[in-house]
Formats: sequence, C-alpha cells, structure tokens
Amino acid sequence: MPQFDVSTLLSPFKLGDLSLHNRIVMGPLTRSRSNPQGVPPNFAADYYAQRASAGLILSEATNISPQAKGYEYTPGIWSDEQVASWRTVTEAVHQAGGRIFLQLWHTGRMSHPDVQENHALPVSASAIRPEGQAFTADGMKDYVTPRPLETDEIPAIVEDYRKATLNAREAGFDGVEIHAANNYLLDQFVRDSLNKRTDRYGGSVANRLRFPLEVARAVVGAWSPDRVGIRLSPVTEMPGNTPRDSDVMGTYGTFISALSELGLCYLHMVEGTTQTSRDIPAGIDLQALRRRFHGAYMANNRYTPELAAETIRAGDADLVAFGRPYLANPDFVERVRRGGPFAPEPPREAWYGGGAKGYTDWPALPVSTTVS
Repeated sequence: MPQFDVSTLLSPFKLGDLSLHNRIVMGPLTRSRSNPQGVPPNFAADYYAQRASAGLILSEATNISPQAKGYEYTPGIWSDEQVASWRTVTEAVHQAGGRIFLQLWHTGRMSHPDVQENHALPVSASAIRPEGQAFTADGMKDYVTPRPLETDEIPAIVEDYRKATLNAREAGFDGVEIHAANNYLLDQFVRDSLNKRTDRYGGSVANRLRFPLEVARAVVGAWSPDRVGIRLSPVTEMPGNTPRDSDVMGTYGTFISALSELGLCYLHMVEGTTQTSRDIPAGIDLQALRRRFHGAYMANNRYTPELAAETIRAGDADLVAFGRPYLANPDFVERVRRGGPFAPEPPREAWYGGGAKGYTDWPALPVSTTVS
C-alpha cells in the first residue's frame, strides 16, 4: 500500500463537461513512430488503450500542417489518412474507458529544411536561430536560421489550427490542447526574446499575444471552450536554449487572463525547465499566474505521486500530468493505488522511433497482486 494518502489524487474530477475518473493525466510524449506522411502506426491504438486508466490522456504533440513539422516521424492531423488512423486510437481508448485530448503543434523555428516540404526554411516570429539539433530521417542536424513569417501568412496558420481542431473532432478525440509552450511557434511570438517584429504581431505585449489569441479563438470556435485546454511554460529555456521573456509575470499574466476570458477548460503549466528542473527563478510566481485563470489548473514537470497528492490536497493544482513514468508503466494509476512497484525508466533509445518493441510491450502488474 502507498505510504501516503493518494485518495485525493485518485478522486474523480469534472473537467468542463467531461467526468474524469481521477486527477492523473498522461502527459504528451513525443514518440516519433509515425510514417513519413505523419500517419500513426496501427499499434498506437494498443499503446494508448493500455494507458486509458489515466483520468485524461494527452496525445503526443501532433502537427497541424506539413509546415508545422519539426521532427521526423511525428504524427499529423491534416490528412484524411491521419484522421482515420487517429480514429482507431480514440476508439480503443474509449472502449477501455478512457478520455483523450489531441495536442495541436506547430514547431516554428524548432525544425529543419530536411523535414519541411520542398526543403523550405522553418518559419518563426523572427530570424533567430535556436541552439541544438533537429531529428531528421538522416539523423540529428543543427537547427538553421528560420524565415520570419510575413504578416499576411499568419491568418492561414490560424486557419490550420481551426481545421486541425475540426479534424480532431472527426477523429473522435474528447478535446484538444493548444501547445503554446516549450519555445515552439506560439511561444516564439509571445517572448520578446524571440519576437523582434515591427508589424501588428510584434512590439507591445498586446501585439505579441495577438497571434496566439487568434489561434485560441479559432480553436474554441471550432469546438467549444469546455473541450479546449492550453499548455504554457513561462520559465523553461529549452529546447533551443531560449531566453525567457523579459517580464514573465506581466506578459504571461496578461496572456492567461485573456485565455481565461475565452473560457478554456484548463491551463497546463510546465513548472520549471522541461525534463530538467522544478526551480523557479526569483520574482516569478506560478501560483499567482494560476490565479489569473478561472478554469482547471494542470501541473506538470518532474512530479512524483507523493508530490502530486500533496499538491492537489493543498489546492495548488486540480490535475497533475505525468510524462516519462508512463513510458514503462502503462498501468501507472494502479501502481499509484498500490504504492508501486514502478518499472524503471526505459533506455533513451526506446523513447523515439522504432516499432512496437519498447512501446507497447511493457507489462502491467499481475492482477493477483491486487491488495483488497
């Protein structure tokens, strides 16, 4: 049995108009197992269904268009073939009693010509090259300097988000999450460290937030606020070794207040630096930002079940997302309920790419060990 009280973590929760079995969320995990056309494999249905005991599953980040792609073998949601493949996933999750949202992704400058149509340059708010490398079919390659989007190109990307949302509905998802975190395209417009534009999408906070808020309104208009969440990461500098905004509290406070007015059902916050640290710089108060939002608050980043239970019990989160623990623990909720044991994190070579091995072959705990 667990050595701490998990009852609150395992209690039901009402998210918008959806009833969740517990407060545990399977966070989005990039797996790079789709084909070159961005179609998820048949065995993705098994993978997600195995993890359907989560109160909510967030899908791996999914490209809204060919231009959105940043890494090879990641899935999309713009073609009929992609929608049909995702439908097998959502049906499997629903048959297993789960709920699943699709995460909508445009990587912006975190890309490479080798993964772009016609070897085009990646796009961004401004021509600022990130540090690091992109995963291509020929291996890891250094990021390049992106092309700044023309002002009149931006409405078409907003429309891509709207169409992707409609496709997610058609594929049977329960909702969508707008990926506006981790220094991808929307975050590239928000941060003044990356947005050096002089048109109506740059300069003032209101201008830098214009594009992300246009996207949020388009997505809400294509579904409903009760079925739309958003992910933010005000503190993280990764990937790309990207400087934070010069006024995190002011910029993201304004952004979150505007999102709250739109009625989004949850705010998914990466607390600290993604995958690395929960440290928060002096002068930044994530709970103060959280109070600007009237919907549910989903906490994320290096949580243990014990910390998650304490955080929810203290009222500092409504839901907690777990990422890497789900790689080798498909029955993570049951393991939390029993107090373990938890399978160790699999080797990194199993994270990205490959087939079903290291993906769907992690065993659940034997039923016979259940404690009555």
